[in-house]
Amino acid sequence: MKYPHLKMGLGIYLSYLLLGMVSIMLASNMNFLSERLHVVPTDISLLISVVGIGHLVTINIAGKLSDRFGRKPLIIAAALLYAVFLVGIPLTTHFQIALLFAFLAGISNSLLDSGSYPALNESYQEAAGTAIVLIKAFMSVGAIILPALVTFLMSKELFFGYAFFIPAILFVFLGMYFVTIRFPGMTAQNSDKEKNEKLSSDQKTDLYSWKEGSALVIIGFFSVSLSTVIQTWLPTYGNQVLQLNEKKAVELLSFYSMGGLICILVLAFLLKKFIKPITAMVVTPAIATVVLIVLLAFRNPVIAPFIAFFLGLFTSGMYQLAMTVMIDLFPARKGVSVSYVSASASVAFMVIPFITSLLVKHIGISAVFYFDLCIAVMSTCLALYLSKQIRSFSK
Repeated sequence: MKYPHLKMGLGIYLSYLLLGMVSIMLASNMNFLSERLHVVPTDISLLISVVGIGHLVTINIAGKLSDRFGRKPLIIAAALLYAVFLVGIPLTTHFQIALLFAFLAGISNSLLDSGSYPALNESYQEAAGTAIVLIKAFMSVGAIILPALVTFLMSKELFFGYAFFIPAILFVFLGMYFVTIRFPGMTAQNSDKEKNEKLSSDQKTDLYSWKEGSALVIIGFFSVSLSTVIQTWLPTYGNQVLQLNEKKAVELLSFYSMGGLICILVLAFLLKKFIKPITAMVVTPAIATVVLIVLLAFRNPVIAPFIAFFLGLFTSGMYQLAMTVMIDLFPARKGVSVSYVSASASVAFMVIPFITSLLVKHIGISAVFYFDLCIAVMSTCLALYLSKQIRSFSK
């Protein structure tokens, strides 16, 4: 059989489709939740932060568990814990209990990431980059489905909790589905094994040094920072600087999302046969840098939709590329290495909104995109450094 772990891959991608829904679930139901939990709507943002805190606190532990006990138990546990979170949040009327459920969602995210990324890498070693990048595509689909579901429930005046219960049921079925299917063994990639057998112990240490690992962790932070800034502040920039009306300013995010989805599909195709993940990691932030310069220099409302589209095209997928390269460089510690990149993403989710809000408050909205430009430049420089190191090792 050409793809012996196709059923496993399908289950993982469906899990991330549901995660795409879960990731915006609290924000999409902010008014309903605030009314049920007897808090103001802005307090729901605290729930979202607690999800990130739960992920950050537990991701390293989850990575170690993944390397020790295997990928399958973690993915099953993640599916079942997500179901508990999704059932518990709309049923509780106590904000403190809701905080506990939010923390549980963060744990679930850690378990799912630590199990899924290494499992896909071990199952599709010849096309690991493509397999991992496709995770982003399925998350994007989930993020498109949820608003439509919420709108349908509102139009029918149904209980908002059904938007939580439906994915909860699907997560339970996925948990049972994973019990029945076979996962690959936790082995390093053959190509890496063959290379390592020919190397001295000093050379092996150089490949797995803290320098390359740290660069990838920082790139993971920057990749999430780039997209977070754009998704949060692009409509405001369009309205205040480009003088677009509110509707057209918000529509810029649709162009950004469209570019993001196309980016994932193109990367999935190119990574399979034509380019290496490290090459894509260099090219995407470099072009994003040019697009951001155009955005800041010309301030033309006519080209704003095209700029938004190209920002999506060249900033989406960077996080998954960082995951792919990290696993390639540290094949014997896939779970732990993934946990470091994932932790850096959690930090970005918590820190970047705070930093950018201060920039907007004290300097102005343009400062946020100059900040984003600096991130794109630093991402490119780090990716070039990694590319040089990998070429040196290959020689």
